[in-house]
Amino acid sequence: MIDAFLRHLATERGLSDAYQLSVSQTLVSLAGWLAERGILPEETGTEELAAFLSTRKEEGLCASSIRLATVHLRIFYRWLATTGQAAMDPAEPLATSKEEKKLPDTLSARHMEALLGSILTEEKLGRRDKAIIELFYSAGLRLAELCAARLEWMDSEEGFLRVIGKGKKTRLVRVGTKALEVMADYLANERPKLVGRKTSSHIFIGVRGLALTPERVRQIVKRRAEMAGVPVPVHPHMLRHSFATHLLEGGADLRVIQELLGHADIATTQIYTHVSSKGLKDTHRKFHPRG
Repeated sequence: MIDAFLRHLATERGLSDAYQLSVSQTLVSLAGWLAERGILPEETGTEELAAFLSTRKEEGLCASSIRLATVHLRIFYRWLATTGQAAMDPAEPLATSKEEKKLPDTLSARHMEALLGSILTEEKLGRRDKAIIELFYSAGLRLAELCAARLEWMDSEEGFLRVIGKGKKTRLVRVGTKALEVMADYLANERPKLVGRKTSSHIFIGVRGLALTPERVRQIVKRRAEMAGVPVPVHPHMLRHSFATHLLEGGADLRVIQELLGHADIATTQIYTHVSSKGLKDTHRKFHPRG
């Protein structure tokens, strides 16, 4: 039954290998727990499932993992009941405690404008640093993706950049008009001055001509934000979060944002709907007479 369910998750629901593995671990653990107590699968009820989860908790499984295991049991037994392999769904009454979601840190559009506007291209490395932050915000890149970006992956005419994301998956990201202008300025007027004997085709390089490390890029983003007077500590992933949040607030489809961010699962992208909802609540509370 477990094998058939995993095939269902893979072929009919298209869920990731990682999610299938997570479900498999829960169900195999349950099967072993039932076998140790001599409980047949068809004899399993809500009480037994609750006892299984209690045992896992006593074994040290954290609260978030218990919640996830509960979800696994519910979708498995719902499938069994729906396909006629079980007379009832014993997992349906299981309570899943709500996890308090930690919303990603984002910058407002005003703060982003202030940050980008504060970087003068006439100053040393100004063109490079502005291009870095523009690209983060325009394309929603991960830190590793930006550091790995190469000249041959950039299509300036079409406005696309090819990046290699998590799991070595390749995707095309859209680079906005403003970012393209800043990138062109950097590539034409500053990068050539940084090129040395050991320079590779990485887009962003340092004063020694070598590709920028993730730690160096973090330092650049943090320092530039401090110089701009942004009132919160800024890190590269905050720029990625801001990219997604501002797209959603502007009316972009969540599936499109998922594609642009390179998320394998839409559930990962849905965190931004909570960010957007929070903004709506704050605005209503602030401006409505009965807010």
